[in-house]
Amino acid sequence: MIRISWLWALLLLLVPSFAAAQTNKAAEDAVWSREVTYWKTVQSNNLDAYRKLWRDDFLGWPYSSHNPARKAHITDWITMHTSKGEHLKSYALERIFVQVSGDMATTTYRARIVWADKAGKETLDSSRLLHTWRRDSDGTWRIFSGMSAPADGK
Repeated sequence: MIRISWLWALLLLLVPSFAAAQTNKAAEDAVWSREVTYWKTVQSNNLDAYRKLWRDDFLGWPYSSHNPARKAHITDWITMHTSKGEHLKSYALERIFVQVSGDMATTTYRARIVWADKAGKETLDSSRLLHTWRRDSDGTWRIFSGMSAPADGK
């Protein structure tokens, strides 16, 4: 009888942990889907939709910039390419870690991207990215901070 009581006690302890893990997985996947949206908006050159992914109080350091950047300059790296007649032809994302803690989340991943000019000449690029996302009161995840650097082996 005592053995059964211990099993029930152990089960009662594990159920909340399992439920929390499932909730965290759902939040991690929701944040990751926002990263996928990020790249879809870059590829379609939809700068308005891209800007909506960022919080107004964003501060980050893209590797395309010599200095940290605020939201007002978050599309500079895209327009740097499009002003030369280039478009994002393709990209591949390698999800490394997504970690959620309450209303904050961090994503880490590598992006391998191909830019193509008007003549079809391709330029390969590869980055390591870290974004910190914050969930707004309406439940929407937006980028609060971030940093990128050339990927290993570039």
